[in-house]
Order: sequence, then C-alpha cells, then structure tokens
Amino acid sequence: MKLTIITPDKLAFEGDVTSVTVPGSAGSFEILNDHAAIVSTLEDGKVIIRQGKAEQVLNIIGGVVEVIDNKITVLAEGILDK
Repeated sequence: MKLTIITPDKLAFEGDVTSVTVPGSAGSFEILNDHAAIVSTLEDGKVIIRQGKAEQVLNIIGGVVEVIDNKITVLAEGILDK
C-alpha cells in the first residue's frame, strides 16, 4: 500500500506501508491491504505507520483520510513535534 501524509506546510510522509492506524472521529481504526474505499474525518491523535516490523508514529492535528485502491492519503491540519 502507498501512504501519503500531507500538511499545509509540507509532505510529512510518503512510502509503502503494511498497515496504518488513524484517529478517526468515531475512534481509531486500522487500514490494511485491500481495505474498502473510505473517506473519514480525523481527530487529533496518533497515526501509526507500520512498514514490516518497523513502526513510526506521527501526532497529527485533525484532518481527513481517503483510501482508494490501496492508496492512502492523509490530509492533516498539522503535525505535532515529538
């Protein structure tokens, strides 16, 4: 799957991933390969990016996620520094 995380300031992440967990407005959910097409609003929280056994966490400030044909796009209002 291809993940792109964009903020108004920059491209925060782009690459192939095995799964992504996002902070949906109705609760966190995980996106796996061949996930159904979806558009969802996001709350402030953690985006957990998994690439094989490696894991990376970005703290976002709200936004929207779109999943279509194994392409995940997160449009975040901002990224909080760790």
